[in-house]
Amino acid sequence: MTHVPILRKGVPYRSLDTIEVKDFVSGEPLCTVSQANSGLISRDLRPSPDEKHPLADIPVRELVERMRKAAELFLDAELPFGDTTQTASDYLELLSRTSGLPLALCRSNQQKIHGVLARIEEVLGGLTRGLDLDVLDRGYKDQGGRLVSYRREARWLGVVLPSNSPGVHSLWAPAIPLKVGLCLKPGRDEPWSPYRMVQAMVAAGIPREAFSYYPTDHAGATTILRACERGMVFGDVSTTRLWEKDDRVQCHGPGWSKILIGEDRIDDWPEWIDVIVESIAANGGRSCINASGVWVPRHGREIAQALAERLAKIEARPLDHPEARLAAFVNPQFAEMIHVSIEQALDLPGAIDLTREVRGSDRLVTVGGATFLLPTIVWCEDRDHPIAHKEYLFPFATVVECPQSEMIDRIGSTLVGTAITNDPAFREELLLAPNIDRLNIGPIPTCHVSWDQPHEGNLFEHLYRQRAFQHVA
Repeated sequence: MTHVPILRKGVPYRSLDTIEVKDFVSGEPLCTVSQANSGLISRDLRPSPDEKHPLADIPVRELVERMRKAAELFLDAELPFGDTTQTASDYLELLSRTSGLPLALCRSNQQKIHGVLARIEEVLGGLTRGLDLDVLDRGYKDQGGRLVSYRREARWLGVVLPSNSPGVHSLWAPAIPLKVGLCLKPGRDEPWSPYRMVQAMVAAGIPREAFSYYPTDHAGATTILRACERGMVFGDVSTTRLWEKDDRVQCHGPGWSKILIGEDRIDDWPEWIDVIVESIAANGGRSCINASGVWVPRHGREIAQALAERLAKIEARPLDHPEARLAAFVNPQFAEMIHVSIEQALDLPGAIDLTREVRGSDRLVTVGGATFLLPTIVWCEDRDHPIAHKEYLFPFATVVECPQSEMIDRIGSTLVGTAITNDPAFREELLLAPNIDRLNIGPIPTCHVSWDQPHEGNLFEHLYRQRAFQHVA
């Protein structure tokens, strides 16, 4: 059986402590993965004053070129995989069999990662707001007659990764051309994508010493975030809450992303149904940028009914089916828990599951031995209903009626807000709203990402600090 090692600053290490990663349907063992304990991680990350950073002497523009090469290798090449090698098709099959994503969604996530690596200069331009990247090599630069200087705040970025969607791995990749090493804790069910990305970057000429890869437990994850000067953590509210007051750690939790339709456009609501459906259902509803709420001033029941009729057509299919659009739950008990949670909320008056009425069947189903939750649209007659602000790892959304004047205050924390309105006053309120992180004005699906814009937080500002600087020749 293939063994995937720990990488200790690029050096493979086989631990006595390993876990088997299995096909979540059949239970067939697929790989063993070495596990790092907190003591090993702590020793590896202990600062050494004599240690030279492996990226220090490589110009940023050279790192950008190597990242572009890595993009093609990640997409197509046969790369090292523990004690053997892995083709691109091997990677996709393994990813699907352990994460529950259908092969079609695995491919789209693979393309997403490839796109970020290939367009890394554009990504960096968005993160740095067009800064001449040469400043990161020299430390300062005359830019337009003004001296600018930036100080790197971290040698290592510690990243605690999830298992729900491989696309999130595109968010930490810019650390390498920003000359910051990576210390990665992969998700238990999806250690494959970050490992393959690292191998592609090394094959493209990026020093292997810039990468540490630590499959580990919660204690090990905590050690990584405490030992690295900067960190990034993905997870649910219970995970991210532990770090939200630590300025060293960038938290990526639930998104509670939403569609808002203004008074001036609401009577044209049938025009926006395609945008709303895509926002809810893209990537199997697994991303924090999927819409979980649709807020409208009127026509709420009609909109909810139209969405239910569209989304009820999405079926659970075997993961290798070319038209599969739903991800399975690796842990069936987790799906059952979500199902029960929704049912308990619907026992309270003021909310109705319209998709169940359209489908005529329950949302919890089993197909080919895998457990799925079918798309669910809930019409909230009561905008204060507890379910109005819920988010789940499948295509789920509530439709809520609310006066436009109250929407921004009522919607709560919102990672992506798509506002369909031409009202100048409402647009100005949206631009000033502190609870909307990313704002789309117009019929743009919440799940559409422009890579010249920061996703959630700004990695460059997380890793670098601008400082006052004067220079006399």
